[in-house]
Amino acid sequence: MEKYKRILFNPHRYLSTSNFNIYKEGKTWHRRSRKNREKAKPEKKETAPKEVAKKPAENVVLIGRKPVMNYVVARLTFFNSGEKEVTVKARGRAISRSVDTIELLRRAFVKGLGIKNIKIGTEEMTREDGQKSNVSTIEITVDK
Repeated sequence: MEKYKRILFNPHRYLSTSNFNIYKEGKTWHRRSRKNREKAKPEKKETAPKEVAKKPAENVVLIGRKPVMNYVVARLTFFNSGEKEVTVKARGRAISRSVDTIELLRRAFVKGLGIKNIKIGTEEMTREDGQKSNVSTIEITVDK
């Protein structure tokens, strides 16, 4: 009977419903009703507040392999939250994607956007096989 119950409960069936939380402990999946979630939470112990180091550049987006529009939306979010200056960083093959992001932002979404600074450089990287290689980098700062 235990084997039958395991087959019957498919955790992926409940992922789309908002009434249950699905979680995994060890090798077994568990389903918990949202109503019972508060009851099952362990009590929090009081601890001393941790000192959080402030990030010096929260308005920086690192460009990677995602589509260009994802980065444009990230930039728009920064500008809509009140940031006046935003930085885009990329290296290697993502440099062209970073330039596309800034140009789309300037021409289509934010009309009064100006380029404040462009820094280009080279980083020396060590590959997995131990060889050293040079990777081009770019950092573009724009402001309203």
